[in-house]
Amino acid sequence: MRSFQLCRCGEPLQFAERVDPKPSGTEVLLKVVAAGVCHSDLHIWEGFYDLGGNKRLMVQDRGVTLPLTMGHENVGEVVALGPKARGIKVGQKRLVYPWIGCGICPVCKSGNEQLCTSPRFLGVLRDGGYASHILVPHPRYLLDYGRRMKPEDAAPLACSGVTAYGALKKLGKLVKTEPVVVIGAGGLGLMCIAIIKAMKGKGAIAVDIDPVKREVALKQGAIAAIDPNALDAVAQLKAAAGGLVWAVIDFVGNAQTAQLGADSLVKGGKLIVVGLFGGEIPVSLPLLPIRALTIQGSYTGNLKELTELVKLMRNRPLPLVPTKTTTLEGAQQVIADLKVGKVIGRTVLRPNG
Repeated sequence: MRSFQLCRCGEPLQFAERVDPKPSGTEVLLKVVAAGVCHSDLHIWEGFYDLGGNKRLMVQDRGVTLPLTMGHENVGEVVALGPKARGIKVGQKRLVYPWIGCGICPVCKSGNEQLCTSPRFLGVLRDGGYASHILVPHPRYLLDYGRRMKPEDAAPLACSGVTAYGALKKLGKLVKTEPVVVIGAGGLGLMCIAIIKAMKGKGAIAVDIDPVKREVALKQGAIAAIDPNALDAVAQLKAAAGGLVWAVIDFVGNAQTAQLGADSLVKGGKLIVVGLFGGEIPVSLPLLPIRALTIQGSYTGNLKELTELVKLMRNRPLPLVPTKTTTLEGAQQVIADLKVGKVIGRTVLRPNG
């Protein structure tokens, strides 16, 4: 088994060779066919999250241990089964749900394993897909993505897809009745625009500092694309939305974008914060009830939501977002490109060619 590992945060990934793991119990071993490189991988590689006020949350405080094989957006081909693995066959290609919990706590039993306080996330807390093989604890985490999608189109659904879908679900009926302001036109934002179209939503208004990404968002079907640094950005948002902004999803999550989202909302509006760029915003507490605002965090999505999303997207025009592929050796360069904002859409690794 060949893997590309993070051994020290902030330093180049290192190759490692070891014997292919042998699945036991309900485990399933897959040969990795496609592994998406996500912005969350950049945060893990850097080693911290910016909490604002000169405070940091170190990845080790989240339970990350090194060396780690990152990669949580994976499609693989089944190559071996544990003796108790049922409902799956060698040779089948499957999308891997990575947000795996302990399976026994009340949160997991409620169906929200991604919020488990003792998680086993693949590519974050356990080895993921920057490797020739990946070991998955149970067949229930393997989804059939159909025959129309290429593996590189399906893999991003496991994170950018289900993260966007989970955030949209928190908006409820607003997706159908009001335009959604989508802050950030990277892989997550572009995926969100595609999902809104698939849900037959009212539409998306894209916000990004990069004119190239704004242009791509318009090609993806956004109603408008706005520069958040414009002096009249709030006025432009309201004009594009028809006067009232009811729903904002912030896929950037820094002080400026979150403040812009909150400032744009009408009374009773919702701001869903997804991005992890970091920082803080001042919140005047009396204005929360006076404006009846909802400011809510959203972290990936659950297995049921990914199942719904795959069903929703499997017959849509492809690719869902602009997608490039590269070799496993290209992972470090992709992370560097993510850091400076050069990636348009998604870049997916092909560890086995």
